Parts: sequence; structure tokens; C-alpha cells
Amino acid sequence: MTKTAIKDLLAGTYNATPVYSKTGQMILPAHTLLTTQQISRLEFYGIDWVNIQDPSDPVADADTSAQEEEFVSFSQKLRKSREFHTFKVDYKKQTQFLESSFDNLLTKSTPVEPDKLIKQVSSLYVNNFTSLSVFDMLHNMRQVDDSTYAHSINVALIARMLGEWLHLPEEELNVLTAAGLLHDIGKCTINQKILSKPGALTPTEFSQVKQHPKNGANILASQKLDKRIIEAALMHHERCDGSGYPSKLKANEISDFAKIIAIADVYDAMTSSRCYRKGLCPFEVIATFEREGLEKYGTEYILVFLTRIIDTYMGNSVLLNDGSTGNILLINSQKLSRPLLRLNNGEYLNLIKHPELYIQAII
Repeated sequence: MTKTAIKDLLAGTYNATPVYSKTGQMILPAHTLLTTQQISRLEFYGIDWVNIQDPSDPVADADTSAQEEEFVSFSQKLRKSREFHTFKVDYKKQTQFLESSFDNLLTKSTPVEPDKLIKQVSSLYVNNFTSLSVFDMLHNMRQVDDSTYAHSINVALIARMLGEWLHLPEEELNVLTAAGLLHDIGKCTINQKILSKPGALTPTEFSQVKQHPKNGANILASQKLDKRIIEAALMHHERCDGSGYPSKLKANEISDFAKIIAIADVYDAMTSSRCYRKGLCPFEVIATFEREGLEKYGTEYILVFLTRIIDTYMGNSVLLNDGSTGNILLINSQKLSRPLLRLNNGEYLNLIKHPELYIQAII
């Protein structure tokens, strides 16, 4: 193993150890073929050096075309993998379990057991060792599924990742996970026809929907739960600028966990498909957060979320609005939603300098 400066790297060699970004996200796993494209990616991402595999190691004799293909078509590879199939089956199982738990609480007054809920869904994050893999799984699970239960699991996973980025202790991570799982239980009291309506809601219908945070908090208030779980249910639609509902609370009136759940809730809702619209590209959602985030969401949370969530899409293949495709090479710190790309024709494109272009989809 040899420590080698980026400027001295040669295409066709292999890195001996994983390469991480400055924020701690993995850019390349160990034993990855370093193509010209990969070296450029490392250079643009500000990596100074990597450990190079000894040429005598048998890994260096592996098939190079397969590794390069994996980088270009990661999503397709992931959806065909055993890991994704296992995640998908487990995800469906946990969604059904959560639905059953909600139903038992509402119809049979069966007490909520947050520890049991957390243990049940823990396989979805324990078996996916990094935030990168969890978000990869969720992104590739996107489908038309309006269920409150699938959304609640997504919010729990995303909120837990944000909690880990904030370095919360394990006990608080578990409370935060439970808050994500239970934050939307009030929607079970809303007429399903309203929730699944394909068109715009009438003012009366939207007024009913806006009652779900209070309904949820009232349901949970009778349970032996950490008060932060109940606060998250009540306040996850409040906004720091006072524009939220149901009580138009402002920044210091909203609980910290509710602020975290709000970010996870909005991110998942906007990137998920619904019966009335297709899910937005994560970069469109990130752009929305950049425009509104500092006013509407807790600054200390939204900044960490945006900085780290963008890392989870490093290296992904993307489609631009003009039909061109490429890979994300470098995140622009001044405008996270407009990264530097390496197009499939070999050219580099800085989206900051091309406002007429934007990322339309991750492919």
C-alpha cells in the first residue's frame, strides 16, 4: 500500500482503503478501479491523497469494465442487488407492522410501545451501515404509495440520519425515531377520500387535513410517551417564521425534535410520488430548502441536513432538463443544488454558470 498524491495517480490502479469526503461520507469504497473519471472526481472533491493498492495484489487483476459500469449505472445495479431486494421485502413488512400498530391503538386502545416499534424497524437502518446506503435504498424505493405508514417509516429513517449527523446520543436517536414513526398518526382520523384525492383540495377539505397534528397529539397524549414524541406530532407542520399550522408557532416556540421531524417530513413528502403528482427530484427539493430553509426551518438543523444530504448523491448519474446526462463530481458550497458535473461526452459543466440548466432526475 502506497500513499499517493492525487496529482500522481495513474488510471488503472486501485485504492487500498475507502476514500471519504471532508464531511465524512464515503466517496469510493476500497479496491475501486481508478479510472480517469474517478481521479477527476477525487480531484474536484478536494481529496489530497489516497492509499494505492500494491500491484501484486490479485484485486488489481479484476475485470475493469464491470467496475466502471457500476459507477455509471449505480441505480440499476442497486435495484437488481440482493441487498435491495432484502430491504424492499423488509420495508413492506415493517410498513404492514406499523399499520397494524396504528389500527390496534385506534380501534382497540392497545397501548403504544415505542421500544417495540423501534426494534421492529431497526433492521432498515442497522443493516444499512451508512447514511449513503439508507438514502440510496429509499431513493430507489420511490413509487406511488400514499400510505401514511410508508411515509412515517421514511420520516423516521431520515430523521434518525439527521440525528446521527447532529451527534445525538443513542437514547435521543431512539426517541427521535419513535417521533418519526408516530408523527402522522393523526392522519388516520382524516377521511381517506380526502387524503387520496387526485385533485386540489377544497378550503373545507384542507381545513380538515390541517387538524391532523392536533388529532395526533390528542391520541398520543393518553400514552406513556416521551413528551418530545407528542410535541413532534403536534408541531411538525409549524414553521419558524410563523407560517405553519395548526397554531402558527414561531422558532423558539417549536420543540427541537419537531423541527427535525419537519425537515424529514417535507423532504420525504416532496421527493415521494403521490396519486396527484410525481415525486420531485431531490435537487429540486434541496433548491427549495435553499430558498426557504433559513426562514422556515431551524437553522442549526437545516444547514447540517443540506450539507450532508447532498453528499449522499455524490457520484450519482443525473439527467438535465436539456436531455444531457452526466455524473456529479463536486458540490458547490455556495449553491448546493447546482453541483459540478462531468457529462457523458467528457465535458465538465458547472451548473452555477448555467442557470438555464438544472438536474431533472437522478438516474
